[in-house]
Amino acid sequence: MKIEIGLNKVIRTLILSDFFLQSGWGLIGPIFAIFLTKQVKGGLVSVGLIAATYWLTKSIVQPFIAYFLDLKKGEKDDFKFLIFGIYLANTIPLGYLISTQIWHIFLLEFIRGLAMACVIPTWSAIFTRHIDKGWEAFSWSIESTGIGLAFGFSAAFGGIIANFLGFKILFVLTTILGWLSATVLLKIKDQIFLRDHFQPTVPHSEKPF
Repeated sequence: MKIEIGLNKVIRTLILSDFFLQSGWGLIGPIFAIFLTKQVKGGLVSVGLIAATYWLTKSIVQPFIAYFLDLKKGEKDDFKFLIFGIYLANTIPLGYLISTQIWHIFLLEFIRGLAMACVIPTWSAIFTRHIDKGWEAFSWSIESTGIGLAFGFSAAFGGIIANFLGFKILFVLTTILGWLSATVLLKIKDQIFLRDHFQPTVPHSEKPF
């Protein structure tokens, strides 16, 4: 008897997209504080506040965006917010290249928080609606595994790249991987639901970046 694994095109594409996204930010995550302390005036004393700016902005704004999108029929608006958010969030590393004052970083992290507030709920909603019935746990486990592999490999190489090639190359690579993440999603624009299509939800763990 043939057993078909329930990872359809939409789910596979979303997982691949998230893999690229998390790989890019995984390059920066472990060593971003080092960049702040070495390259930006006042960075050392503001590391915690900078992280708080991103997390508080994203956490406060995303329920309102999610509520607004849930009121609208279909997934086209979700998809537009998702693509826009990923492109915008991954333009932020290019801003790091020209940042010299700590307020530059605060502003960039505020914008990134707004962008990711568009990404997290819309990605999760589309993923949840397209899971093949009976394969919910497996689908989420592959997504989680993809994130783990992305961060594992990128964290290992991020420090090496920064040491030998510098932070500028690292930030450019992060942007490229992020934009690739958004571009990959365009492959499934024709599979996006035009009307409501709900399946039982499975909680999605928060991504660190």
